[in-house]
Amino acid sequence: QVQLVESRGGLVQAGGSLRLSCVASGITFSINAMGWYRQAPGKQRELVATIDRGGMTNFVDSVKGRFTISRDNAKNTVSLQMNSLKPEDTAVYYCYLQRNYPRDDYWGQGTQVTVSS
Repeated sequence: QVQLVESRGGLVQAGGSLRLSCVASGITFSINAMGWYRQAPGKQRELVATIDRGGMTNFVDSVKGRFTISRDNAKNTVSLQMNSLKPEDTAVYYCYLQRNYPRDDYWGQGTQVTVSS
């Protein structure tokens, strides 16, 4: 059974930094992309950043230059470093994993990130 466990988010002031980490268990091969999505109140879940097995990254425009994503394939972990945080980054952040064979998507339980102005 695949499980994604996220580190705790938190409350941070605008301009501050926060790092989220996620570890995947129950899967040892056929992982393609890992990453993070977020959902703010009243909004749809949106992609924040993903990274594939080769290290290619993808970011939503609103976080480019502020967030970085990294991955350890040997440990099945993915991390999101969030800098220069803004109140509009406030959301529940979900860890994401895409498996190739058989094709499936997995999600963490979500962790709250709140940025105060």
